[in-house]
Amino acid sequence: MTKTKKNCTQEMEKLFKEHFPMLCLIAFGIVKDKDTAKDIVQEFYISYWQRRETVSISISFKAYAIRAVKNLSLQSLDKAKKEKSLLHSLASPKYEDPEDMAVSNTNGKIQALLNELPESRKQIFISAIINGQSYAEIAETKGISINTVKTQMKRAYAFLRSEATENLLNIFIYTAFISLLITK
Repeated sequence: MTKTKKNCTQEMEKLFKEHFPMLCLIAFGIVKDKDTAKDIVQEFYISYWQRRETVSISISFKAYAIRAVKNLSLQSLDKAKKEKSLLHSLASPKYEDPEDMAVSNTNGKIQALLNELPESRKQIFISAIINGQSYAEIAETKGISINTVKTQMKRAYAFLRSEATENLLNIFIYTAFISLLITK
């Protein structure tokens, strides 16, 4: 006999109320941030709810939830570490090696070009290229239409093409591509 939708909802609500505080403490112990810990636990419950019919738990729900939240917390730390590393690598470090100085100089030129963009266009461009957000995500975050995001991206690309040398553009595209691979 299958459970009714109302029974599933009530069971999920019971599991949420019973385990949410404990799971938040476990996540907080790993990520050391209250809001991030809550987000991780909520993400776990959403994922569990969406997959509840296909998930087979061979141990107790509590043990399953603890392991899942620990794994999600560790993944969150890894993602934050990669983002921090990427941001650190985007800063213009000072090097002694002339080849490294050429790379540093290129990063500086890219940063200078990006700084010439209007602030809102620059933020949209960085969100799409560096952070890998979709146009829909950017539109929702900024409270603008997808078409506005498309227009701003088109204008940013046009500006960069007109101002940058071909070599600089290739390096920028390559850097953005690598950063997307790192964050995925």
